[in-house]
Amino acid sequence: MSVVIPKTRLHDYVGYRCEPSPWHRVTLEQVIAFADVTLDHHCIDGANVRAARTHAGGSIAQGFLTLSMLAHFAESFSVIVEGLTMAMNYGFDRIRFLAPVPVGAEIRAKACIQGVTEKRPGQYLIEYDVDIEIRGEQRPAMRARWIAMIFVG
Repeated sequence: MSVVIPKTRLHDYVGYRCEPSPWHRVTLEQVIAFADVTLDHHCIDGANVRAARTHAGGSIAQGFLTLSMLAHFAESFSVIVEGLTMAMNYGFDRIRFLAPVPVGAEIRAKACIQGVTEKRPGQYLIEYDVDIEIRGEQRPAMRARWIAMIFVG
């Protein structure tokens, strides 16, 4: 669940561990649809008999599908600053894909605010360290430093 804070307290939230997002089950239909949109039809990403012969032992989600799920997960873990007029993706400083996400697995995001920088009055960069976890697994599927730009009126 998102937390609403006044912009005068935004810097106080450096180190804040956001509540984890709800779990999301990755389906084969989602993997195939992502492959269709991105033209990324790799043998381990879909309903392909060759996927069973790989080290993953079956179909897995594309790494970029896992990464792009952050847009969905952020709705539940982001901080909302009072007076927010717009938020946008600014980029990443680091992305690592650490474990495959098998089709049928459940994933969620955990985030911690690592930095807040006021670029201009009412314009802030918020840096999140984000892990995408796989239910029941010790190792995260993905780890990233994600930067969001927010505009506050």
